[in-house]
Amino acid sequence: MENFANWLAESTRGRPVFVSDNVAFDWQFINYYFHRFLGRNPFGFSGRRIGDLYAGLVKDATKATEWKKYRVTAHSHNPVDDAKGNAEALKKFKELGLKI
Repeated sequence: MENFANWLAESTRGRPVFVSDNVAFDWQFINYYFHRFLGRNPFGFSGRRIGDLYAGLVKDATKATEWKKYRVTAHSHNPVDDAKGNAEALKKFKELGLKI
């Protein structure tokens, strides 16, 4: 977790933002392990759901699940595969104009 925190500090400007497909589920693990091993969570106590970012980008809340079409790596429920797919989608959002 220390390596993760150091990577975040080196890779971001300001406080990093936790972004996940299911932020209510995924954030719990990150928050627990940061507090357990470092006594703090570099992300603070909030995050963003990818579907909500996409709905805002396309200005249509009914499109919140359509972002998944931008995953290249299959969503296998393997944490590494899922993180790659989510990162691929976020990269596409940036290409579509999301300031991230």
